[in-house]
Amino acid sequence: MATEATFTVPSDQFPLGTVFEQLPDVTVTLERIIPAQNVLVPYFWVRGTVADDVEAAFTDHAGVKDVHLVDSVADEYLFRAEWVEEHASVLSVLVETEIPLIKAVGTSQQWTFDVRGDDRSDVAAFQQRCRELDVPLTLTALHALTPLETETEAALTEPQQEALVLAYQRGYFESPREVTMEEIGDELGISQQAVGSRLRRGIKRILGSTIPETEHPDE
Repeated sequence: MATEATFTVPSDQFPLGTVFEQLPDVTVTLERIIPAQNVLVPYFWVRGTVADDVEAAFTDHAGVKDVHLVDSVADEYLFRAEWVEEHASVLSVLVETEIPLIKAVGTSQQWTFDVRGDDRSDVAAFQQRCRELDVPLTLTALHALTPLETETEAALTEPQQEALVLAYQRGYFESPREVTMEEIGDELGISQQAVGSRLRRGIKRILGSTIPETEHPDE
């Protein structure tokens, strides 16, 4: 039976992790990809700072040959990394064991990896290989296959979903509100106006994808 697992790694125990020493508020998201032909995940997104600061922070990282800015969209920045293939890390084990990566997100607290195996033995082999290479991996969840995205999640952009989830968790939709847009913006590293725009557009997309009488917004 196909199995999904969630693992965490200390933030400084993964290539790129030392960026959080200089920029503790940023979030790094690796591009989702299925490893093939010994190719490591080359792209990642950074949010929560400005591009110049990010480029300056990505220097002298163990396991990384080079990092450069590819493009930017709104307040998010796409980078390409050239990895040191011989460096033992979660990425190298993903390629070696041919385990597909569903999602990988890094913060100053930790890196979180969601992976999938054709069965539990694949996940176990991945975990065992990390142990052999002294990669400090912690299993936090193990469950049967679930859909990658619900219809509602598919309708949202990642920034919209991130803002909506954080607003919900912090009590923005409670009465009275337990957090302000400004406070949410500080946590996300964006302006109050950007928070309001993400919430409005996200709610509009949710309504368009869940209520039959409404049309999906064209944005």
